[in-house]
Amino acid sequence: MATETGGDGVLVLGATSLVGRFLLPRLAGAKVAALSRAPPEKSHPGVSWLTGDLTDPDLPARLPRAATVYSLMPIWLIPPVLPVLQAKGVTRLVAFSSTSRFTKEESPEPSERAVARRLAAGEAATVAACEAAGVGWTILRPTLIYAEGRDGNVSRLARLIARFGVLPLAGQGEGLRQPVHADDLAKGALAAAASEAARDKAYDLPGGETLSYRDMAGRVFEALGKRPRLVAVPPMVWKLGLGLAAPLLPGATAAMGSRMAEDLVFDPAPAARDFGWAPRPFRPDFDGVEL
Repeated sequence: MATETGGDGVLVLGATSLVGRFLLPRLAGAKVAALSRAPPEKSHPGVSWLTGDLTDPDLPARLPRAATVYSLMPIWLIPPVLPVLQAKGVTRLVAFSSTSRFTKEESPEPSERAVARRLAAGEAATVAACEAAGVGWTILRPTLIYAEGRDGNVSRLARLIARFGVLPLAGQGEGLRQPVHADDLAKGALAAAASEAARDKAYDLPGGETLSYRDMAGRVFEALGKRPRLVAVPPMVWKLGLGLAAPLLPGATAAMGSRMAEDLVFDPAPAARDFGWAPRPFRPDFDGVEL
């Protein structure tokens, strides 16, 4: 994948996010300003940090000029600040959304349906704002993001497996998944920004391997040096068990169990064609990782 950054500066919004931690090192050599609500855990050479929020009234005065913006924050936050970014010289935006806009739009959980609506509306508003401002845009929709020890998906599974040595599944766990590593997303964002073919388009970004939820969980067991112990239980029993285990699973919902039987699969071909999207297969490595 091509990774040229070009232009007269780069602005990263949501720089301490999961993908941001991998993106900043890959921007080495560029003139980078990074915005985050919290101070970074570590500094990066050549990166100027701005601590604040997009809603801060003094933010426009503090933002430096930049040609390219990478947004790693919720996409619905972008449209109101597009005029400010345009005034700072921005001509290219690469913004992350999520395939959750599709997979959760009919969720039984009202909160998940609300997120799907916000993602869809945020994408539409971002496109409209960019076109009105003459800013080239690319929207990237990852599937299930992981980064060993840091994410709330695969790493949460790993913590449960490490603690209990067994993982109950709602049904057989046959629904297909395409987990994607945060570092591959960082590479993909750079490649999309450098590609004229990716201008003014949206892409789904699945990982490099399609496998069942059961097999995905089995890979996590193996990465932890454990023999897979996966127990299929009736979905209703799983739901009842989730209620009892809720203190151990913050943010978990009953809909997560029902989705274990659903195929959440997306086509990588457009991204592969336009900017060389070629993510790694799912082989997590937890060696030396604190869970």
